[in-house]
Amino acid sequence: MNQNLDQLKEVLARARQEIGRVIIGQGEVVDRALITVFTGQHALIEGVPGVAKTLLVRTLARVLGCDFSRIQFTPDLMPADITGTNIFNLQRNEFTLVRGPVFTSFLLADEINRAPAKTQSALLQAMQERQVSIDRETHALPANFTVFATQNPVEYEGTYSLPEAQKDRFMLKITMNPPERDEELLLAQRMLGRTSPEATLASGAVQPVVTPEALAGLRLELDGITVREELLGYLVDIIRASRRHESVLVGAGPRATQSLLLAGRANAAMAGRDFVTPDDFKLMTRPVLEHRLVLRPEYEIEGVTVAEVIQKILQEVAVPR
Repeated sequence: MNQNLDQLKEVLARARQEIGRVIIGQGEVVDRALITVFTGQHALIEGVPGVAKTLLVRTLARVLGCDFSRIQFTPDLMPADITGTNIFNLQRNEFTLVRGPVFTSFLLADEINRAPAKTQSALLQAMQERQVSIDRETHALPANFTVFATQNPVEYEGTYSLPEAQKDRFMLKITMNPPERDEELLLAQRMLGRTSPEATLASGAVQPVVTPEALAGLRLELDGITVREELLGYLVDIIRASRRHESVLVGAGPRATQSLLLAGRANAAMAGRDFVTPDDFKLMTRPVLEHRLVLRPEYEIEGVTVAEVIQKILQEVAVPR
């Protein structure tokens, strides 16, 4: 591995260590969140209340030296509440832009499915182009702009389905499960000692491991991860198989191909390798495809899950030697 990739490996290891001071367990979740950031993409985080979704993103922002903003999505939230608006300044006799919370590096869109599609669509341009248009004027967002949107998987009353165009802009779906018994026991012990995860983050014990400028540069090092030609064919075959499967109504589009390639490369870097293996693509297929596939109603009625369909697809696609 060359020197630049060694630096990327070191930063990833230090980031894991610092995040571990706050987030108990959730190693796979932390890795996938780091993959999202280092590929310059966005992620949809799904989990019941209290599993530290917000705390994870706040900790990521601290560790990676980035700004953080949070938007609580509600049915009455308006697009201008996200992007900002021009307000007339009587003293200057001119309009002044009041920037919304979207002007940040890490944006937490909390319970994004509680706002209607019109409000959700305010994020589409920001997620795709890293810029927003306000009153016909375009404003650039930071180079590290990343959206982490959360959903509660068990409470659907008063929610709106995410448009397919918006779901496709999230590279990964990250599922956060409740902690294991030993992890929950450790959490209880830390609460007794006044060293809760929230207190640890607030105390300043967590230190940045990289600057925002260096973070943007480290992303370029992923280009040095080797992907063999036959593995590219394997990746494309997985995505195309999702469109042909008998139980799938809407399969993955070309953006999923790009996402799986980026995720596979980043996963190789997380493992300390400068080359991609079939297992990298296998491991990242579910988080890349799970929120993109729509099953046929008759299969949903029979209890077939998207996760089961993805597993079958992986079994059917030939793995290159």
